[in-house]
Amino acid sequence: MTKQSIFGRISTLIRANVNALIDQAEDPEKMLDQLVRDFTNNIADAEAAIAETIGNLRLLERDHAEDVATAKEWGNKALAASTKADELRTAGNTADADKFDNLAKIALTRQLTAENEAKAAEPQLAAQNEVVEKLKGGLDGMKAKLEDLKSKRSELIARAKTAEAQNKVHDAVKSINVMDPTSDLGRFEDKVRRQEALAAGKAELAASSLDAQFEQLDDLGQLTEVEARLAALKSGGAQAITS
Repeated sequence: MTKQSIFGRISTLIRANVNALIDQAEDPEKMLDQLVRDFTNNIADAEAAIAETIGNLRLLERDHAEDVATAKEWGNKALAASTKADELRTAGNTADADKFDNLAKIALTRQLTAENEAKAAEPQLAAQNEVVEKLKGGLDGMKAKLEDLKSKRSELIARAKTAEAQNKVHDAVKSINVMDPTSDLGRFEDKVRRQEALAAGKAELAASSLDAQFEQLDDLGQLTEVEARLAALKSGGAQAITS
């Protein structure tokens, strides 16, 4: 029952959807550290339970050894009593011989009792030994999985940090694209072009105004010529027009 409860908890922990937990965790590193701590604590619980089971086994083995020793001791006593009875009977002391034979019988009875108790404990001893060996094997497996978990933790944290660094680089590159100085250069160039066009417009407008002044000057010249000819006509008559 103890074995099932401990390994059941460990198996449940191992079967837990680690990836889902990591995905949901705000800080995967803390989540993995907690997972390692929980697994380590479960191993400590398993070690304590196994130590208790081994302790019970050793007590059972000690009781069995005591039963075996007791049976041997009562066997020796039975032999001694029987030998003494034979000696007394040989000497003609039948009464005392019977007395020692009875002691031998009592010793044999107790020897049988001790032997039966020892035999009764042997199947339990075998079963307990088997359980302990399985628990030890299971504990070794748990420790190996803990090492795998620690290794996986380090790998995942390293990958997470690498991915985080890569994302920062990508974000930085994206930010650089947004702040591309050539876009400002383009705006400046457009502004310069507009200013140049405005200057050209003003120059053209100024030139048009100058042409108009010259045209007025020409018109004035024509008027002056007309006035001169009119004066000549008045003073010289038709000759003044044809000369």
